[in-house]
Amino acid sequence: MDFLSWWGSPAGQTVTWLVVVDFLIRVAALGTVPHNRRPSSALAWLALIFFFPIAGLLIFLLFGRLRLRGSRAAFEHRLADELRGNDDPARKKAELDVRLARIPPAVSAAVTLNRNNGATPLTAGNELTLHTDYDESLEAMTRCVKQAVSFVHAQFYIVAADSTTDRFFVALEEAHDRGVQVRVLLDHLGSKGFPGYRAAVSRLDAAGISWQKMLPVAPPRFQYQRPDLRNHRKIVVVDNRVGFTGSQNIIDASYNKKRNRRKNFEWIDLMVEVEGPAVAQLNTVFVADWSAETHEIETREDIQLQAAAPSTGPVRNALGSQPLPSYCQLVPSGPGLGNSNNLRLFNHLIYGAEQRVVICSPYLVPDESLLIALTSAAQRGIDVDVHLGATSDHVLTHHAQRSYYEELLRAGVNIHLYRQPFVLHSKFVIIDSYTSVIASSNMDVRSFELNQEISLLVLDRRIVGELEELAAHYAAESSRLDLSSWSKRPLHQRFFDNACRLTANLQ
Repeated sequence: MDFLSWWGSPAGQTVTWLVVVDFLIRVAALGTVPHNRRPSSALAWLALIFFFPIAGLLIFLLFGRLRLRGSRAAFEHRLADELRGNDDPARKKAELDVRLARIPPAVSAAVTLNRNNGATPLTAGNELTLHTDYDESLEAMTRCVKQAVSFVHAQFYIVAADSTTDRFFVALEEAHDRGVQVRVLLDHLGSKGFPGYRAAVSRLDAAGISWQKMLPVAPPRFQYQRPDLRNHRKIVVVDNRVGFTGSQNIIDASYNKKRNRRKNFEWIDLMVEVEGPAVAQLNTVFVADWSAETHEIETREDIQLQAAAPSTGPVRNALGSQPLPSYCQLVPSGPGLGNSNNLRLFNHLIYGAEQRVVICSPYLVPDESLLIALTSAAQRGIDVDVHLGATSDHVLTHHAQRSYYEELLRAGVNIHLYRQPFVLHSKFVIIDSYTSVIASSNMDVRSFELNQEISLLVLDRRIVGELEELAAHYAAESSRLDLSSWSKRPLHQRFFDNACRLTANLQ
């Protein structure tokens, strides 16, 4: 059979149509994928589609949408409007006090930057306590729930019932039984993948406690959101008197997985306990997320009534001492806002650093802007220390992270890898001697673009000092990466690291 005869046959026509469809998919991708997307992300998606046109197109249609849509995006914008509406004399005085304190202009400008990107007003008179021990942090949250007289709001990426978290669940149940309003938010996919999730929701149901899944994934919802958009925030608010935020989830430090226990994995986390005006702001974020899932609309007056909940007196830290006041600003971020405001804050602070930058994060997969900010800081003589884990529970992200080590080391960034089998999960940033950020946000593209996160900007020399002590402790338990030995790692490791780097940009 000659070519013309074959081309006219059914098989030839099928192949022709496949070639045409393949060509049209590639051309359409060139004109649509880069829209409002970082070049690195666009190139990653285009590479996938060009290698696997049909499968790549289906994956892009499922996971390629960057933003929350519909009512969820509306609630995210409502949160920003609610926070902008809190311009009161106390906020203006706090921001004026900061300027009068003669702090670096970059720090003052960070407050303005955050306000223009949906953050809360800066507040004065906050009292902060750091909780650096996993068990002690859970005990502190439990203790405050036991003191609740009006309401308890708890929001976590992962919630599991196990022997470690039992006391927290008991405190919630007892609070509910004595008439306290208890509401719990948990991320659907974030929690569902861990042993103890079903036991947790069964226990909440049995106690009659109100709870909701955040960003639940079900086939009918795919038309409204991509299924890997997650709510990664960690928040506890009790009576608007005391709040918690940071990196820790409500689950055993082993995360309850058999392979973690076989390897003796144990998570290292950081939470901050807050008293003062910033607590009500944490509650505003919780209420917005609760409303997004339930469509229960709470007005600003409702939130202010919660802020006026009766108090049993100041809640002291575990040592019984009263912390010194701090300036605080809360920075909610997420795909509904669409402005990567946590990334903008981190970049701004790094560029404004005059002496040192310390970053602690389980995942460092920087986009181009953060990579340039870090390497530029090191190259202009700033001491830049990055604390990461030598091991991780996310293989692809961990190897994508490793692909950046050589460039960072060559620029003069110090990389400390926390010893195995511990998983360093604490998330904080230190800038010079006055400024820090304690966050749920990782230093990766997912946290900047896809996750709903919460970050607390803190202006307080005491807190910086305590975080520096924590960083020094981490460094003592870490090995410092050496450029010479790292650049000699086996070729197969380099190959896998670089391949995973490409997947990290699929957002």
